[in-house]
Amino acid sequence: MKFLSPDSRFMQGVSDAADAVWINILMLLTSIPIITIGAALVAGNSAARRTIEGEGHTTANYFAAFRSNFVRSTLLWLVFGPTLALLAYAWVVLQITPLLIPKFALSILWVIGFEWVWALQARFDNSFSRTLANAFILGISHIVLTATVIAIDAVFLALLVASWFYMPQGLFLLLVFGYGTLIMLHIPILDRCLNRYVASQGSEAN
Repeated sequence: MKFLSPDSRFMQGVSDAADAVWINILMLLTSIPIITIGAALVAGNSAARRTIEGEGHTTANYFAAFRSNFVRSTLLWLVFGPTLALLAYAWVVLQITPLLIPKFALSILWVIGFEWVWALQARFDNSFSRTLANAFILGISHIVLTATVIAIDAVFLALLVASWFYMPQGLFLLLVFGYGTLIMLHIPILDRCLNRYVASQGSEAN
């Protein structure tokens, strides 16, 4: 049966799904200290991309990217992590009507930057400030790609909420696949933009 051949799309899909689960587990484990979440997100992006391209071993790729990007990715997380906490506080506690527009604007900017910054850090050897700025520039200038990855994440969050209320036994499966699977779905979309910059730069960060 051809669909069981190691080179078939079906078997490649099964292999990619298994790698996505493993990347998700690695990300969960290395995110436990909280401060390392940024490094885990970058390592997940790097390992997932190399898995899709058939480069090396997933675990080795993950930890190599985790180590090499640790400092800059941690600095980026120190921007996005506390900002997320402040936005959550503003939405839950600061129920003030005049703040609605600023809260919406800042929340949208946060999501745009978050969707791009980890992929950029995983692919390019830029300074902290340039990576941060590029995340917002590319996120806004390629708004269709940004909206696509946001929609994917929104569907996953909706499934989590629905499972929590209506089918709690499905939560475990969703958490197992988790953000590692989302990253595997993000990469081909974001690469439609990023590949042209890789070609012009001539080399990748890791």
